[in-house]
Order: sequence, then structure tokens, then C-alpha cells
Amino acid sequence: MIETPYLLFLGDAPDMLAAKVAIGIRDWRPENAVGQIRLPNCGADLGLAEMTLQEGLDAGAKTLVIGVANRGGVISQAWKDLLIEALRMGYDLAAGLHNLLRDEGDLVAAAQTYGGTLHDVRVPTDGYPIASGVKRTGKRCLAVGTDCSVGKMYTAMAMERDMTARGMKATFRATGQTGILITGHGVPLDAVVADFMAGSIEYLSPDNDDDHWDMIEGQGSLFHVSYSGVTMALIHGGQPDALILCHEPTRKHMRGLPGYKLQSLEMLRDTALPLAQIANPACKVVGISVNTQHMTDADARAYLAEVSARMALPATDPYRYGSDLLVDALAAL
Repeated sequence: MIETPYLLFLGDAPDMLAAKVAIGIRDWRPENAVGQIRLPNCGADLGLAEMTLQEGLDAGAKTLVIGVANRGGVISQAWKDLLIEALRMGYDLAAGLHNLLRDEGDLVAAAQTYGGTLHDVRVPTDGYPIASGVKRTGKRCLAVGTDCSVGKMYTAMAMERDMTARGMKATFRATGQTGILITGHGVPLDAVVADFMAGSIEYLSPDNDDDHWDMIEGQGSLFHVSYSGVTMALIHGGQPDALILCHEPTRKHMRGLPGYKLQSLEMLRDTALPLAQIANPACKVVGISVNTQHMTDADARAYLAEVSARMALPATDPYRYGSDLLVDALAAL
């Protein structure tokens, strides 16, 4: 188990999107985040107390969490001095990067010397089957996006929270490093061997009560040429009964791909639903989740009203305004 609370390391993240792991922990497990520590020229700021390593220890931190999800998931050489110093001072390290802590010889040596533990949460811990496609009992909801990092995890977590508050049976199923660090369990989908990705989601979301909803964390986007494979695995392995369409309307292009424009919600609906109905013919698109963080309240409400009328679906920003409209849509199925 990863010891809490955490000191969140933002490194030299160029912007807030690159610090999405730390942001998720701050937003969903604030009691586990004692503060943040950054390198010079860091472009991300969580608004948490700025701390040195010693101040983090004094505040009770047990683990330094690398809260950065950079392109390619690499451990930067620029971070090494601080990471090694943290181990020397008694911290454990946790990361969800593709570049594993355990593969860095200097970090392994420091952990062995000072007695620290290296936690790589982006490492599959179970032997997953090849997907069978056999229908499972229970219900499943999957958030799919027009792009990466548009709010798919926040949508599923907000809905699980609000469903549980209503007395509905719901479980958030984490499929990425941030969700795993928040909840303590899940499948690091993008680190699973390709042939077993869909099977890992079947494993993650097994048979359940007929009135139980698995809220499966979405990943990637069908339109993102770098990460579309994980989305397909979720659509077929998840066999969702309901799809939530996720969108961030202020973007000028796909994240990290300036040559690719953002596709519309209509295109997402018309692409994702037929693919989902291959594994579950009863699947329906039930609502729209819009990430309005870069919009004023007035602009956000106007956009939600327009898109809801245009697509004849309930639309909300579940983090900003609550997910009741989306939960109502699931309850009606």
C-alpha cells in the first residue's frame, strides 16, 4: 500500500494539463495532499501550500508523488536530484509514468540505501484474460471524449459520488494512474499488452447485481491517433450500457497534435455508439459532460443549454454544476 498523505511533486510541468495526476488527487482526495513542491519555471500551480521536502515531512507527508503526466511518461533527468534527496530524507516515491521508477538505477540504489519504497502504479499486477465478449450481469457506464484529458475521469467520479449519495449502487473503476492513486486500485490500461486490454476491462468490471452501475474511467479518444487503442479496449471490454460524451469546447486542436482539429460531439456520438453496439446492442448515448473550466459561468451555462437543445441530450459540467442530470439519465434506463 502507498502510504498517505502525499507531497505532490509538479517538477517542471509546462502547464496545468501536464499536472493532471496531481490535480486529480487534490480534487478528489484533498485530505491526502499536504502541499506541492515545484522546480523553477514550473507552469503548473495547484494552489496548495508551497513546501520544501522538509516542510512536507513536518506536515506529515509519507510519500512524494510525481504528479506529472508528460508526453511519453518519462522520468526527467532534471527531477533526479530532488527525487534522490527525498529518498534520503525518508520519503517513499510513487509515480504513474511509463518510465518506471524501478528501472532507474540511481533511484533504486537510493531506495535501497535509505530504506524507501518505489511505487510504480502503471504496472499491471494481475494476469488478464483475452476478452471473451460474453455478456455480464450488472450495468456499466463509460465516458468517451472528443480528445484526451477532457474530463472523463472527473465525470465518472462525480457521477459515482452523486449516485452513492442517492442510495444507488455504483463503483468507480479506475483505468489510469490518477484514478489508481486516488482510489488505491484499478487497471493501468495503457500498460497492458494490447491483446489483453479489452480482457483487463472485463476483469475490472465483472458480474454484479442487476441494479449496480460500474462507472468505468475513460481513456484516450477514438479521434486521437496516439491513444485511440485504449479507447477501443474500453468500448469493447466494458460493454457499456450507457455512454457519456465528454468535450472541452475551448481547445483549438487535439492535445499534442496541432495538425488535428477537435472533432464535434455529433461525430463522437456517431462514431462511438456503433462501435459500442457491437459488444452491447442495447447501448445508448445518455448525456453530455462538458469541461467548462476555461469559460465564464454565463458562457458555460449558455453553451450547455445550446448543446443540450442541439443534441436532445442532458448536458452539464458535472464537476462545476453537479452530475444530477446525467445520473437521472442512468436511473431512467
